[in-house]
Parts: sequence; structure tokens; C-alpha cells
Amino acid sequence: MRGKWAKGIVPTAFAWIIQDQIAVCERPGGFGTSHRRVRRQEEIIWIRENDFDTVVSLLASDHNLHNYDELDVAWVQLPFSGADDGLERLVDVFERFEEMTRDGRRIIVHRDELNDVVCGLMGAFLLWRGLVPTGPRAISITEQLLSRPLGNPGRRIVALVVEAATDPLS
Repeated sequence: MRGKWAKGIVPTAFAWIIQDQIAVCERPGGFGTSHRRVRRQEEIIWIRENDFDTVVSLLASDHNLHNYDELDVAWVQLPFSGADDGLERLVDVFERFEEMTRDGRRIIVHRDELNDVVCGLMGAFLLWRGLVPTGPRAISITEQLLSRPLGNPGRRIVALVVEAATDPLS
């Protein structure tokens, strides 16, 4: 490939959560009837060419993960479906994020679409990591970063971290 095509295309709904450390996007290539193989390849190339160290899939399905291997992009599957997964699973995911971003490494996180689960997870991560002081502030900042309101499924994920912080037994 030559020229601009060698650099790929920015994944749909791409946004930084923590600049040069953690970003989010829609699943490369899209999902459902809007999924396009060529778009998936171009978006994965963009991820590789923009120095992301690992793609993190929050999906339970391993559908299309082999495409990262084909384009020499490291990936990790960390299934997460929402607040019903519980605090222990949430903390497991956060600890893996911390592990994968040490030493200046960069990750990009996705599910099929940039929905309340991904957005709530990111808001909860900011709170858990101590980068924002309160649950409402985490929600507000996440909404600003992602230019979308956070619905109840996302707010419930943030609430898990708030409740753990206020629980004297935790």
C-alpha cells in the first residue's frame, strides 16, 4: 500500500479517554449489517500505524479477533457486559487496563458499538483510578469526552465504584 491508504482510517467513534494511554472505538469494521471487511482492515491498519500496543475486546465472542493477528496487532479479550458482571469482574478489568498501560503503552478498547457499557466502564475507570473525585463528575467528564449522554446501564457501572468506595467493609 502507498500514500494515505497505507495509514488506514480512523476507527468509527474513536475517542481518547486518557490521552496517549487509553482510547475507545466501535469494533473495527462495524457490527451487524453495517460490518465491512475492507473497513475493518483499514481501521486495524490505522490502529497499528498509530502505535497502539494492544486492542482490548470487551465482547464475549471471539468473532473477527483473528484479523488482528493477520495484521500483526496484539489483542486481548476481556469480556465485560455491564454492571451485572459485578464489582469483582470490574476490578479485574481495571487491573488488566493498568497492567497493559504501564511504561507508556497504549490500548484501544471496543465492543460492537460505543454504547453505555463501554462509556460507563471508562467513567468508572477514571473514578477507580482517582483521576476524578466523584461519581457525578466521572459521568460528566465521560459524557464530554465521548460527546454522548450516559444512560442507566453506564451509570450503574460507575455506581459500582462509588458504592465500593463508600462501603466500610470493602
